[in-house]
Amino acid sequence: QVQLVESGGGLVQPGGSLRLSCAASGVIFSFFDMGWYRQAPGKQRELVARITTGRTTNYADSVKGRFTISRDNAMHTVYLQMNSLKPEDTAVYYCNANHPQTANDYWGQGTQVTVSS
Repeated sequence: QVQLVESGGGLVQPGGSLRLSCAASGVIFSFFDMGWYRQAPGKQRELVARITTGRTTNYADSVKGRFTISRDNAMHTVYLQMNSLKPEDTAVYYCNANHPQTANDYWGQGTQVTVSS
């Protein structure tokens, strides 16, 4: 069965950094576009960053220049490097895998990121 397991969340001060990881199993990882989404309390889930099978990336305007998404197909893992964190980055961050041809779509369980002094 498909599993996406996020790790790396936690509490960090404003201006700090965190690196999220999402390890995938049960899928041919290199065939999937991978994304990070987040959901803050009382808000809708939103796209943070996405990387395609061809390694094309796109980012939400709010994180451009601060966050970097990358993937390691050999390790079946996608990463989100988050720098210069702000309190408004506080949310549960979810990993997503989407097959561009079949539209099969999978989600991780989420990892909490809290930015606070």
